[in-house]
Amino acid sequence: MNAVVDTTPISENLLTRFDVAGPRYTSYPTADRFVEAFTADDYAQALAQRRSGAAALALPLSLYVHIPFCESLCYYCACNKIITKHHDKAATYLRYLSREVDLHTERMGTGQTVSQLHLGGGSPTFLSDTELRELMGMLRRNFNFAPGGEYSIEVDPRTVDAARLDTLAELGFNRLSFGVQDFDPAVQKAVHRVQPAEQVFALVAAARARGFESINIDLIYGLPQQTPESFDRTLAQVNQLRPDRIALYAYAHLPERFKPQRRIATVELPSAGSKVSMLSRSLAAFMGAGYVYVGMDHFALPEDSLAVAKRQGRLHRNFQGYSTQPDCDLIALGVSAIGRIGASYSQNAKTLDEYYDYLDQGRFPVVRGLAVTRDDLVRRAVIMALMCQGQLQFESINLAYLVDFKSYFTTEMEALQTLAGQGLVVLDDSSIQVTAQGWFFVRAVAMVFDKYLQSDRTRARFSKII
Repeated sequence: MNAVVDTTPISENLLTRFDVAGPRYTSYPTADRFVEAFTADDYAQALAQRRSGAAALALPLSLYVHIPFCESLCYYCACNKIITKHHDKAATYLRYLSREVDLHTERMGTGQTVSQLHLGGGSPTFLSDTELRELMGMLRRNFNFAPGGEYSIEVDPRTVDAARLDTLAELGFNRLSFGVQDFDPAVQKAVHRVQPAEQVFALVAAARARGFESINIDLIYGLPQQTPESFDRTLAQVNQLRPDRIALYAYAHLPERFKPQRRIATVELPSAGSKVSMLSRSLAAFMGAGYVYVGMDHFALPEDSLAVAKRQGRLHRNFQGYSTQPDCDLIALGVSAIGRIGASYSQNAKTLDEYYDYLDQGRFPVVRGLAVTRDDLVRRAVIMALMCQGQLQFESINLAYLVDFKSYFTTEMEALQTLAGQGLVVLDDSSIQVTAQGWFFVRAVAMVFDKYLQSDRTRARFSKII
């Protein structure tokens, strides 16, 4: 069975029909299901179990480091961040990150192989060159970074220049993600993130000259002052820029949950119809320019490793989104960071004071998490196969988990009949195949197998699935 091909035009009518909220499935169960009953002691036990398991040790690790600091507030932001111009806070934070790494190596030993690193935030480039060198030096002393791995950092274009790109390359980063959101000056002013297009174009050119393997641009549609016509101009500029990857996100206006969003005037937000139009035009513009729709907001040039992995059925998914790296344990460092070890998920404390307090006590700063059940594991395997490969052979689940798929998922198979009637999936006696049209709505297909959504239809906590 071949992977889905994403050349079918998508209608605004179909986009409107599936304009509903749902999980992004960077994990299953999703992070909103984590509980405080999962403690730092449970996390330490999961690490100990990993060290005693030969199979787990044979696989490389993934590392995520959360740098929460930003110099200025972007009004749309829903990330865990700390707005400050006091750069001395970073030095303190790095000392505590080092303590957290020490706690891991005490239980795992040094020299564990890492094939993927991602620095997120906040703004990782809030750190000075000296601080970035300190951080990377500390990580390399404790972990073995594999040749050919994916080592990425999120970049605020307002905080870097060509010289800083030299530093990032010197430190071993081979992938950059530039936060652009929109090139329109009125939109940038409305969200308090002014960065001229010329600055981004110059940085991307400099990054290419330095040989970075992949350059990503983040965009958001649905922001204040945006119109389908104004976003068309941004789309044209992005196609001219031609990054290796594009991440296109829908803005979710939830001012009751995210205080910075209260500074956005609701009357300046585009209508639901305009948002659907922006998405439809974006799909047409990027695919018309030769980009592959990888899935879940992500586009890539055909020769980019993400597009290659999709063609070859090697896509994986973790808390940073789609990845070419094999499914593996993820150690998450820093305030609010989410990780996965074995059959458990964990999340660190969300405030600096609490994070520092745990580490002062010599404890992992884990405040909640989840030990997954056997049913969770079965459903995770199904959901990730659909999200990453767009297809599922029942026999693979039967053999791996000793179940009879069609009996185990009787209710779900009945629900899939509706999606089959809408042309999103093809069902037969042995498999589920997501169609080319269905790939744009793969979250809706995956949601059928989410046991937690079946018992709780309150989805307001999630973003829209398109």
